Amino acid sequence: MALACLLVLGGCSTIDSLFGSSDTPDTKEDPSTVPVETLYNRGVDALAAKKYPIAVKQFDNVEQYYPYSSWAVSAQLMQAYSDYLQNKYTDASGTLDRFIQLHPAHRDIAYAYYLRALCYYEQIADIARDQKGTQDAMAALQEVVNRFPDSAYGRDARLKIDLARDHLAGKEMEVGRWYESQHLYTAAIGRFQKVVDEYQTTNHVPEALHRLTEIYLILGLPDQARKTAAVLGHNYPGSEWYVDSYNQLIADGQLKATPVDSAGKAEPPGFFSRAFGWIF
Repeated sequence: MALACLLVLGGCSTIDSLFGSSDTPDTKEDPSTVPVETLYNRGVDALAAKKYPIAVKQFDNVEQYYPYSSWAVSAQLMQAYSDYLQNKYTDASGTLDRFIQLHPAHRDIAYAYYLRALCYYEQIADIARDQKGTQDAMAALQEVVNRFPDSAYGRDARLKIDLARDHLAGKEMEVGRWYESQHLYTAAIGRFQKVVDEYQTTNHVPEALHRLTEIYLILGLPDQARKTAAVLGHNYPGSEWYVDSYNQLIADGQLKATPVDSAGKAEPPGFFSRAFGWIF
């Protein structure tokens, strides 16, 4: 992170010269007798040496013993960054919440919002688990976009929102596939249709349309199957899911067979949706 470099001051001693080879400072030292800039610079040195617990302690000392100094404000943000690097996301986000509340006009406030969003984003669970964390991450990232749309943080947040949306769509697909495997077709349709309606920019939509076509054929709803396959063909003509849907319609007697490709599958025409006279 650039912030760590921006807040480093010249003339810092190395962490080993301050603390020797030990991972903890001299416990006999009274932090209140140490100049504030020394405590802060010790924290920066510890951070650079990847001795994050020491960094957190030194930045905490700055806040505790010099709470009204300008150093304390920067130390609060650096402490959050140190916790973030240790994957202590709850501690980091708590510190950042406090920083945002106390210093809304600080020059690094955009970074504080962004780092807080990262704390949520990096806790996104795999699609087999509850996705509330993904929704929390998207909300935090969206706040960065709303507040700082033209910043580097806002641009990166937009990219991460897209990735998080793809993740949520993947969860819907997983649940929908399970419902389909259990022959709970109404529930499966609901999940797949949600992907089509709410996650249109994700790469899960072609499969969702194919699964809907598949289920409609199982349920004896050929018109719905053809219409759904037409949407799939119109928007994703080169998709493997379109080829599968097309072949299923042929196998079900809904279309006449056409020439097959090298793999022995029917080649769907690129104008499939127009073949039925529908415009989407």
